Amino acid sequence: MRWKILNKDKNIIKILLENRGIKDVKNFLDPPWPQFSLAADKAIKRIKKAIKDREPIVIYGDYDVDGICATAIMWETLHAMGAQVMPFLPQREKEGYGLSKEGIDQIEAKLIIVVDSGIVAHEAVMYAKQKGMEVIIIDHHEKPKKLPKALAIIHTDKLCAAGIAYFLGKQLQDRGDTLELAAIATVADMVPLTGVNRSIVKHGLKSLSETQRPGLRALYEVAGIKKIGTYEIGYMIGPRINAAGRIDSALIGLRLLCTKDITKAREWAKQLDDINKERQKMAEESTQHAFQNAKITEKIIVIEHEAYHSGIIGLIAGKLTEKYYLPSIVISKGEKMSKASARSISGFNIIEAIKTHDKLLVNAGGHPAAAGFTIKTSEISNFKLLITKYANEKITDDMLEKTLKIDCELDLKDINMDFYNSLAQFAPYGMGSPEPVFASGAIIQDLRTVGDGKHLKLVIASKAKQSSFDAIAFNLGHMAGQLKVGQKIKLAYALDLNTFNGKTNLQLKVKDIIKQ
Repeated sequence: MRWKILNKDKNIIKILLENRGIKDVKNFLDPPWPQFSLAADKAIKRIKKAIKDREPIVIYGDYDVDGICATAIMWETLHAMGAQVMPFLPQREKEGYGLSKEGIDQIEAKLIIVVDSGIVAHEAVMYAKQKGMEVIIIDHHEKPKKLPKALAIIHTDKLCAAGIAYFLGKQLQDRGDTLELAAIATVADMVPLTGVNRSIVKHGLKSLSETQRPGLRALYEVAGIKKIGTYEIGYMIGPRINAAGRIDSALIGLRLLCTKDITKAREWAKQLDDINKERQKMAEESTQHAFQNAKITEKIIVIEHEAYHSGIIGLIAGKLTEKYYLPSIVISKGEKMSKASARSISGFNIIEAIKTHDKLLVNAGGHPAAAGFTIKTSEISNFKLLITKYANEKITDDMLEKTLKIDCELDLKDINMDFYNSLAQFAPYGMGSPEPVFASGAIIQDLRTVGDGKHLKLVIASKAKQSSFDAIAFNLGHMAGQLKVGQKIKLAYALDLNTFNGKTNLQLKVKDIIKQ
């Protein structure tokens, strides 16, 4: 891995602001309460009419965290306004992704509000209109050149779907108690944590730490969460909410978020935890199969198999991209139709690449970094040839060299609790707001592997041995045989607090190690 030291200034705060290109320092370090104006007058007028006339409304969501949270926000908002409103979450294996004819046939409504999809649902919108239903679309995915003929479309790529739902809810009825759901979705959907999204997460985290939602309290209990930050959302809360929609029914997650009954909440939280464990096992088995069978001779990985469950192909694609640093497309192969999920590397727009060959596809949607599509099984071979040719032409060798961006070099003797606390104002960390990363020379005082040999646990000291720190190097256990006590190394790392046996100490989270 190539290291890129971004700054050599000595003023840490100045360095971090410059490295992140922050111009509006005050609003970045102290984000205001989130504000965002949506062009939604037509939608609001129609929703209020439906409420007044007691028309049945259906919130048509999606089965991932963003879709579930957006559905919860819209349902809670309209329910509080006295609407005759019901949620509907499609099942991945039954109705498939997004607004569909199969899904529309399952519901009865005068008004359908589609959240987190719909921007490419031309046929489904027309089908709904033929059945006497009007459609409002709330979406943040890439816009097609031609939009569906819905009654109203509320679209921005500046927010996740739950973020749009939150601000629409505020314009319908000024409620602040759904901000915590928008914050969960913003982190889980990997929206850049800048501008209004930074405000959503910064203030949403406070709301999450104080939440009285039985479902979230139950989820904290089952996941063993003591404090809530972006890590806990991204790696503990999000995967559990996501799990049901991947291999079961996403309604479990929706019920959990919306219930006021703590007994039911604990029951559903336990269900989600069990489903998540099952999902982890399935994903691990399929990922190992993919590692063994993926061809990495080209500049993109495209792999298909009948055994890959459509609910976990995104996870497999992510693992392939992480391991080989290549764009990856994983296809769950069906008899006639197949579903695919894709993940990309920096600089390669995967949804653009996929849509370049949209004549072979049934549908496609997503973002530059992640996308999904449906394809006729008979077209997979043609698609693989064309997307591989496209990737080989567009991806340069430089793009395939993974670069670790390091804010600056430090002497370990300069690291202490005051230094760590000065970094806290840069949180929350996430996409677009990276955790500060530093590089230092060090001497190994102790080392061992943990986690079945996957990870490396170190005690390291500054070269002058004035100070020493515990360090954890996740997924670097394979380096244990190359290192020894007393050896000089160079570390790239972030700082963290580790609590053990009631004592809290600074710990280095190692990103990479260079032997010296």
